[in-house]
Amino acid sequence: MCARPTIVGRAFFCIFDFQLHEMKKYFFSLFFSFLLSVVVAQIPAGYYSSAQGLTGAPLKLALHNIIKNHNSVSYASLWTHFQNTDKKTNGKVWDIYSDNPSGTPPYTFTFVTDQCGSYNSEADCYNREHSWPQSWFNSETVPSSDLFHVYPTDGYVNNIRSNYPYGDVGVANTTTLNGSVLGWSSNAGYSSAAFEPIDEYKGDVARSYFYMSTRYMNEDAGWATSAATNKSTILPWQVNVLLQWSHQDTVSAKEIARNNAIYQIQNNRNPYIDNPKWIDSIWAATLTSLMEQELQELTIDVYPNPTTENITVAYHGLGQLTVSYTIVNVLGQTICSANDIRLNASDSSQLSIDCSAWKNGIYYLLVRAENKQKMIKLVVGDF
Repeated sequence: MCARPTIVGRAFFCIFDFQLHEMKKYFFSLFFSFLLSVVVAQIPAGYYSSAQGLTGAPLKLALHNIIKNHNSVSYASLWTHFQNTDKKTNGKVWDIYSDNPSGTPPYTFTFVTDQCGSYNSEADCYNREHSWPQSWFNSETVPSSDLFHVYPTDGYVNNIRSNYPYGDVGVANTTTLNGSVLGWSSNAGYSSAAFEPIDEYKGDVARSYFYMSTRYMNEDAGWATSAATNKSTILPWQVNVLLQWSHQDTVSAKEIARNNAIYQIQNNRNPYIDNPKWIDSIWAATLTSLMEQELQELTIDVYPNPTTENITVAYHGLGQLTVSYTIVNVLGQTICSANDIRLNASDSSQLSIDCSAWKNGIYYLLVRAENKQKMIKLVVGDF
């Protein structure tokens, strides 16, 4: 590059010219990488063409058909994939249960090195958090490893969250170091235990739920019910919470980057990150009617109450009814549950639940069938 490097002046300009050349190469490389990331990040042309112009249930079905049959990765591979989907700019694990976007996180995790393992307290290690709990879909293989709802999170906090629904907490029982809370729900329609992440990630989990409900609709025959869901259908009270969260915490750069990264792995996208307006089109328009349907009570009797040994659920309607039930204690912990039990009114069909081993106290029985439900407070023990 420099013909006479022995001359001091020219040597200086030679070095300067060389450095300028290298800087140009460096910035060109950065610019090229940026352009490449933009190209990769774009939604493929025509990806959502079959959903254009649709609203409500037809839109949800169209989106399901677009994102179904994704490339299902192994559960073990999630550890490696997290390094592409959930890495902070400093190279650390992006844990939504310990992060503090407006300040300094209480702790951070290093990929691989801090992978769980056992834990005794916060900051011990990170593991794989199913925002839509595995017990709600009976740990089926495909949803178990679906990155759109599985996040790397603190193992101890993951355990605290357990399989409680997400919700707004009125009375806190446990508060984590970044301000996430477990406690009693203040949401209409649900008053048991709920987990509330910090505001900055409420929209993230909400859009994960809307994705799950869409991706696995019509593929949920083996799924269970929960306090927030009926198979892949999100119950009205939970829809109401998630709608509010998605409005308050809009799509972030983190979500967009994560959506793009997962697309490179699973070959499908979260449509509600790409187009958040579809959430309202599908769920907000039908929420009122769903709430009205859920308010209809089942025609059942539950006795004796109080009890010390057994609870009998008797159906007095017409024809046959297939019911599911869940019993929780005052902490919102599930004591027992069952799905798809057939009751026949003409045969005076009854369901008997053994509670002889339960501790004395208050419990809640939620019985669901079709679009109806009934919640009953149970008293167990001699009072």
